[in-house]
Amino acid sequence: MKKIIKVGMLGIGNVGRGTYQALEMNHKKIAETTGLDIEIVKILNRHPEKDRGIDIPAEKYTADVDEILNDPEIDIVVELIGGIEPATEYMARALANGKSVVTANKAAIAANGKRLAALAQDNHVLLRFEAAVAGGIPILTSLTTALLSNRFSGVHGILNGTTNYILTQMSEYGKSYEDALKDAQIKGFAEADPTADVEGLDAANKLSILISLIFGVDASPAVIPTQGITTVATEDIKFAADSGFRIKLLASAREIDGKVYGNVEPVLLPVSHPLASVNNEFNAVFVSGNAVDDLMFYGRGAGPLPTGSAVLGDVIGVARKLEKDSAYDIVPQLRYDSDLEFAGEGTSKYCIRMMVPERAGILGKISTIFGEHNISVENVRQNSPYTSDGETVADLIFIVFKVEKPVLLAALEEAREAGVIKSIDNIMRVEE
Repeated sequence: MKKIIKVGMLGIGNVGRGTYQALEMNHKKIAETTGLDIEIVKILNRHPEKDRGIDIPAEKYTADVDEILNDPEIDIVVELIGGIEPATEYMARALANGKSVVTANKAAIAANGKRLAALAQDNHVLLRFEAAVAGGIPILTSLTTALLSNRFSGVHGILNGTTNYILTQMSEYGKSYEDALKDAQIKGFAEADPTADVEGLDAANKLSILISLIFGVDASPAVIPTQGITTVATEDIKFAADSGFRIKLLASAREIDGKVYGNVEPVLLPVSHPLASVNNEFNAVFVSGNAVDDLMFYGRGAGPLPTGSAVLGDVIGVARKLEKDSAYDIVPQLRYDSDLEFAGEGTSKYCIRMMVPERAGILGKISTIFGEHNISVENVRQNSPYTSDGETVADLIFIVFKVEKPVLLAALEEAREAGVIKSIDNIMRVEE
């Protein structure tokens, strides 16, 4: 006889719909494979009049979250309403009531994962969040199971499908940032307000979670240096292509000499790097372990069904532990127990695009200022002069060898104050 596992779901938006559909599509297979009858019995839906594009019996809906959080028959609560609050409070209440929690909420996990993990431990239940990072790609499960024997030196990820789609359109079809964003919005890859995506905030939440899992370090999104793609222009795309690079919004973390460095920013990736060929709305995560060497996980990082698949995978994993009466982690997935410390973004090669007055000696003066700050120039290109505000100017693009970003910014500010730079239009990291 199959064991019945009852699930309460908070939210029936895109991911909620995908989760429900994934279970309906594969219910028989899941039951045959696991011996478990997983049933979504209650769904928090505060707008039942809204057409969700899916046939769900009306009796499964409730507008009262307490009907789910306080129901003793519900084993697992799936949180899919998004945002930090009230989602965190709902998850905390569910855990305190002895219910395991599955969520796709990267913002809540990045902000309050430590609190939620402690509640799960205290109440001998599980907290799972595979879908919070890279949608349908099973990166978190892989890191915490099959790859657990590795010590990782670094992780690099294209973790936001919106920005990757925009940058692909700019690179492959010559679109401006503004036109590529409009296209992404029309196709449903970007929200009406795309700030969280294009400013890198979404990727920073996901990187925060990865840093905890891989390095055991507490690095909240607020301390991760983050830069979005709004400053990336067609000039940057062309320079990158001419120089053998592609531009990607990369979320990166690496351990060097007992410290963890990380950031989210547009990066010039060599075309030979596996991540350089990840295009459009797809995501990928590239990890380096001391036993397994380099691995790349690739797939759809968003969308109702791919994300719903990851949510449902977590539900099945929790249900299997419930069946065996072993439903809590001796060591939680989220870890903050490492002796390592988060130390910002460290040193990198950088590409700088600036506007300068078109007159003799400008390049030499900038190079002198760079030299006074111990910054070495690897490559420089000057584009054709043009007129701006009645003055003849030119764009200079530098690639400099490894330097700490504050040192680079101080040198650029000194050059700007000296009148040899009119504007600093973009700064991007260069991956070697």
